[in-house]
Amino acid sequence: MTEPNMGVRLQKVLSQAGIASRRVAERMITDGRVEVDGRIVTELGTRVDPATSVIRVDGSRVLLGDDDRVYLALNKPIGMVSTMSDDQGRPCIGDLVEHRVRGNKNLFHVGRLDAETEGLILLTNDGELAHRLMHPSYEVPKTYVATVIGKIPKGLGKRLRDGIDLDDGPVYVDDFALVDTLPGRSMVRVTLHEGRKRIVRRLLDAVGHPVEALVRTDIGAVRLGDQRPGSIRALTRKEIGELYQAVGL
Repeated sequence: MTEPNMGVRLQKVLSQAGIASRRVAERMITDGRVEVDGRIVTELGTRVDPATSVIRVDGSRVLLGDDDRVYLALNKPIGMVSTMSDDQGRPCIGDLVEHRVRGNKNLFHVGRLDAETEGLILLTNDGELAHRLMHPSYEVPKTYVATVIGKIPKGLGKRLRDGIDLDDGPVYVDDFALVDTLPGRSMVRVTLHEGRKRIVRRLLDAVGHPVEALVRTDIGAVRLGDQRPGSIRALTRKEIGELYQAVGL
């Protein structure tokens, strides 16, 4: 935390970050909801350095303005590979970024998807956040909606949560739900924190329900929502803060 007469008033920093009006931010501080560098702050005169202080509200990190940092959500279309460039000339997510993100700013892509799968990929030049989101030890959940062949039997969710052995080791789902039934097919939602190649397709195939269509809808707190395939949007400060919280930043 900065010296008492240096820096910017905490309520002003929260207001400029878009968390709340200055008056509401003051109430958050006095209610003990704001943390600066690991300490709860309740004094309205507190000043902080926006460039170095780690500020959290209700446990979620507040992202302070950094014009060089980019945090994006992309809905990868079917038929596109999950790379920033492709030496075989195939359509790739780098093509979308090149045309829609000025200067592309050395973006990392978080979460590969095979060419046949649509859905959410995160793009950022925040290397530490990208690394942690991709590292299995942080267990960031990812949710998929799959259209599969066959009728889903009772007890399949428990079986998947208990674990299924694949060639490269067991896989456990965090959550499984039947979304809809179609003639000869079912739509299911699967949440897991695995990142192995084609893991959802291999998992559902192993239990007798090959995947016909697959969309990743969530990575941690970020949801695809109604984003169209090929569209890119900036993450909200709330979403970025929740991603930071999920990986301990």
